[in-house]
Amino acid sequence: MSGAPPLSGVFGAYLSGRFAASEADTATAADRLLAALRADPDQPELLNRAFLAALLDGRSDALRLARRLPDNTVANLLLAGADAQAGRWDRAEQRVRGVTRSGPVQLVQPVLLAWTQVGRGQPEQALATLRPAVESNRLRVLNALHAGMVADVAGRPREAERFARMAVADQPQLPARVAILAAGLLSRSGQQAEAQRLLDGVAGGGEDSALVVTGTARRAQAAARGVSSPTDGMAEAYVSLAGTLRGQGSGDFVLVLAQLALRLRPGFAPALMLTADVLAEEKQEEQALAALQRVASDDPLAPLASLRRAAILDKLDRPDDAVAALRRLADANPDLPQPAAHLGDLLRRRNRFPEAATAYDQALARVPQPGVRDWPLHYSRAIARERAGDWPRAESDLLRALELSPDQPYVLNYLGYTWADQGRNLDRAKAMLLRATELRPQDGNIADSLGWVLFRLGDLRGAVTWLEKAVELEPRSAVINDHLGDAYWSAGRQREARFQWRRALNLEPEPEDAPKIEAKLRDGLPTPPSSSAQR
Repeated sequence: MSGAPPLSGVFGAYLSGRFAASEADTATAADRLLAALRADPDQPELLNRAFLAALLDGRSDALRLARRLPDNTVANLLLAGADAQAGRWDRAEQRVRGVTRSGPVQLVQPVLLAWTQVGRGQPEQALATLRPAVESNRLRVLNALHAGMVADVAGRPREAERFARMAVADQPQLPARVAILAAGLLSRSGQQAEAQRLLDGVAGGGEDSALVVTGTARRAQAAARGVSSPTDGMAEAYVSLAGTLRGQGSGDFVLVLAQLALRLRPGFAPALMLTADVLAEEKQEEQALAALQRVASDDPLAPLASLRRAAILDKLDRPDDAVAALRRLADANPDLPQPAAHLGDLLRRRNRFPEAATAYDQALARVPQPGVRDWPLHYSRAIARERAGDWPRAESDLLRALELSPDQPYVLNYLGYTWADQGRNLDRAKAMLLRATELRPQDGNIADSLGWVLFRLGDLRGAVTWLEKAVELEPRSAVINDHLGDAYWSAGRQREARFQWRRALNLEPEPEDAPKIEAKLRDGLPTPPSSSAQR
């Protein structure tokens, strides 16, 4: 309420701490909730919330508070990790066994238990713990991969190889982290060719993860153990579960798992990256940047961290810093298109179209044999070129994108609409846009494009039908309402036309379009218009 006095005391600290926690402001949440707990140390809910806030902010208080929470699953996992780091493996195993059998943690309990058994010097028992989980279909990749890493740490290369093969079997699209860890197991088992195949799959997939399997990074990953100790294995298990839960509305728990991993393995890049991703989604960009800053410059994931950092800098309206970061990354990876492509995307979003086109030139120059997956680069460069006033080369890029992947509805729409707007290739544009509507029947922009080409062809009945549908799908588009007004006028429905034009004016049209609509309201439409609006 306006004018209300600020909240103070325990209750005020508690409420402000809870609000900060809901905003993923971990530092403020920990400060306020710990202050409230100091004032009222025996309040159970306050104790639980202060513990969680301290853990999420990486505070040493978390371990102290965990000892007061014997029934809290996360507290017991934190204590198990502390026992493991101190070599108290019997106690660590006991705590893991005592973890509740419900909730997402149960998914990795066998893996955590196995690593505590490795810590006790019982790799055979650890493998026996994991075998039933490996043989079930649920999380088979995770369990087989960890069984392979247990065997690897125990010096059993043949078993490590067998489990690695099980982890990657029948998996057409392996997550990059799984492929990298499995490749390491196979390489150290003497199966270099298979390891190379897995890494080639990551490098050739066209994803950003290709940045982590190039040059010296690839050699280092094949030679080094991704997991070299039981505590490393426990940290890897937490990150694996966190990755599985990403995108399922479990942002807070993903942060918890990442912090549990970082307690066991400080500076663990996958955990830092997950932390940054969640914080950025929660609009805590500065905290996200701080997490990314902790990724070591020589870590294989450092290039990916640089990409994420550039995206956050752009979101913070620091485009020059973001552009500089992407240019450095592009220079450091001269054989990969991804950094230059991201640079082009950023510049295009910033309406720096000539620079964006140049960045896409660089990206495409790094694709020696363009294939199906490379059509977006041509499409993106076409948009940059068209907005920069270079339609002939933009048209060439759109046609090339369709050669690589003929049924891309947005490419069909962009090219077909532009041809309709120019009054060129109308029959071909119509065929393309009919196909695009089949592929995206609920896309109002595509319906508008088809209606517009029919209008240009003189099919007023068809134009009105499709433009009315487009307005239903995209009622707040000034361009679409303007097009429907033109079709109504030409079909002799002047009153309805003026209604649509007035509506278009109220929907904040582009500055260059508003005077044209006003003129139509005043004078009508003697001939079909020559709109310049573009997608």
